Amino acid sequence: MCGKFTLVTDLNKIRKNFDIQDISCEHQPSWNIVPGQLIPAIINDCGITKLVCFRWGLIPSWSKDPAIAAKLINARAETVDKKPSFRDAFRTRRCLIIADGFYEWQRDGKNKMPLYYYLRSGRPFGFAGLYETWLSPDKSPINTCIIITTAANELIAPVHDRMPVIVSKDQEKIWLYGKASETADLKTVLKPYPAEEMDSKPGIGPHGED
Repeated sequence: MCGKFTLVTDLNKIRKNFDIQDISCEHQPSWNIVPGQLIPAIINDCGITKLVCFRWGLIPSWSKDPAIAAKLINARAETVDKKPSFRDAFRTRRCLIIADGFYEWQRDGKNKMPLYYYLRSGRPFGFAGLYETWLSPDKSPINTCIIITTAANELIAPVHDRMPVIVSKDQEKIWLYGKASETADLKTVLKPYPAEEMDSKPGIGPHGED
């Protein structure tokens, strides 16, 4: 799963790295991004690559209770195109949730030690995500999102059996611009990222310390 990640890369580098054409989201660098927070994400808005903010924790448009968002922070790649909570968004509301790295916790007896995972290249990347707009009782729109997970690669498997889907650079446009009818192509994006292109270190923070 993915329950905490980081994004400290400055906005100019993010804009250049993802070829963003329009920005409507303020970026607050953080080593401790958790569900319920507003997070930057990239969407295809009528052919324009746009940076927006979503609240992490999906509220399906048909939901009666926004509290469901606390349970919908991750969606499984294997069933994301079939589950009622996600299938419509999978077809037409896909996004890239920008990150520098993410955390998993390794058991050490009764304790858990945080491990930080990141790309060896040091570049920011996009998690495969979905988004929805939910109307509150007063008709105010609330934009929310979810991160898709897949089987862990060889680096992460000793700690956890799942990992967030990191979309490779050459598949970002497929994920953002792919047609709803191209389910097979979209699903090829949802695979474990190559372990040899990643690394890890213990702790939380810019240098790995708690």
